[in-house]
Amino acid sequence: MHSPLIVDCDPGVDDAIALLLALAPAHPLPLLGITTVAGNVPLALTHRNARKICALAGKPETPVYAGCPRPLLRSLATAEEVHGATGLQGADLPKPVGTAPTQHAVDFLISQLLNAAEPITLAVLGPLTNIAVALIQSPQIAKNIKQLVIMGGARGQGNITPSAEFNIYVDPHAAHVVFTAGIPTVLFTLDTTHQVLTTPERLKRIQAIGNPVATAAAGMLAFYGQGDRNIYNLPGGPLHDPCVIAYLLNQDLFTTKQVPIAIETTGEQTIGRTVIDWYGEAPSTVQVADTVNAEGLYELLIDALASYS
Repeated sequence: MHSPLIVDCDPGVDDAIALLLALAPAHPLPLLGITTVAGNVPLALTHRNARKICALAGKPETPVYAGCPRPLLRSLATAEEVHGATGLQGADLPKPVGTAPTQHAVDFLISQLLNAAEPITLAVLGPLTNIAVALIQSPQIAKNIKQLVIMGGARGQGNITPSAEFNIYVDPHAAHVVFTAGIPTVLFTLDTTHQVLTTPERLKRIQAIGNPVATAAAGMLAFYGQGDRNIYNLPGGPLHDPCVIAYLLNQDLFTTKQVPIAIETTGEQTIGRTVIDWYGEAPSTVQVADTVNAEGLYELLIDALASYS
């Protein structure tokens, strides 16, 4: 039985695929709403992109709340600015349907958590700004968070600087707030997500499904991750954010280890670094993913995309 879920994201292609996985008829999750934050692209685009994905999935009624337009302290450097990313290229997506809620994402998070009949899981796919601001404004919400499942960080090489992964780098101060809140957390770093690659063979399987959702997903994935493929010499783009939703659907696809973690917020060369003490024994509320059954994850994703009419 899945707990109620809120997805916080910054679409972005891999966020879009994660949302399609979360919304799929094959295994519907009890989604209370989606919150968006500035990250891959500015807030206006992440919010619009999330609403487009809901329309594509046939769930235009899913509430999508716009959140923080910038990090807590730093100026925003989006993936669009750094990598030349253009959001959801490669797919002809429907326009958003209806009127978006006017409530701020942070207010939505706080109200849902304060009034929760049972603890809520937060799946966090972008910078942690919305979550940190909610915790700062109403720290009592932490007791109603069942778990945070986060894509971010790296045990080894970063993907935005040699030290840092993009989501944590964008707002390291927010990440520090979240990781020191004592909330049960599962973290998916680049070391795990780089095991999940959209190879040409896997892309062909998605293309072969043939329904509109799978065709749109294949179109986005065909353009996705070219920078990572070139930098890391990978045979396909790594699917970062879908690992979070896949974990919620089938934890057996992953192994994790409970380890101490800290966020570097001041180093000139290392700001945004996730300092993960892999062999440490200090108390920790964070489980860091280690290995993933990539083939099993793609079977899950393909089944999900095939379940759309």
